[in-house]
Amino acid sequence: MSLLPVSEALQALESDGLVESRPRVGTRVSLPDAEQIRERYQVREALESQAARLYAEKAGPRQKREMQKMADHMDALFNRCATGTDHDREFLYAVHSYHLELHLRIAEYAACRALREMIEKNHVLIFNWLFDVAASRPPLPLRFHSDLVDALNRGKVDVADKAMRAHVRYGLETIVESLGPRAKDVKFERVK
Repeated sequence: MSLLPVSEALQALESDGLVESRPRVGTRVSLPDAEQIRERYQVREALESQAARLYAEKAGPRQKREMQKMADHMDALFNRCATGTDHDREFLYAVHSYHLELHLRIAEYAACRALREMIEKNHVLIFNWLFDVAASRPPLPLRFHSDLVDALNRGKVDVADKAMRAHVRYGLETIVESLGPRAKDVKFERVK
């Protein structure tokens, strides 16, 4: 592969906050500190709680049924991960991809295209996945996503907002405690 596509790919990863580069030193995977992790979660919370509020106002019966099915399936997948029987990378990738799809669908049914695009563009769920995996966050409650969708489907804006905020914040401190200090201890090393 020529240098230009590699350079463009690294620039794209850097603009997404996944890698960081230093002149005459190299490029490495970006390791967020505790404050940066919290900031990512604050962005996710702001975007997704607004999506939850709009969903509660606008989602129709068919959309609510579909979201309930997705949430039940999501919980089954996460519960399967928690048993320790399925930890191969492809399965974990599929689980987290489905998780992304579930949250993007909530935003889609909120009927605000710009909000959905911002959630997707900011990669808030991808960072969440990376933090979860790296921090070895404890298993989620059995009905974690089903309970969220139940709250959203009630159609009460304040209930939806509160449920989404609690959902997003779940496990944050475990992740901060696990990853935050690690980022400061890792030196910037030259990539060969």
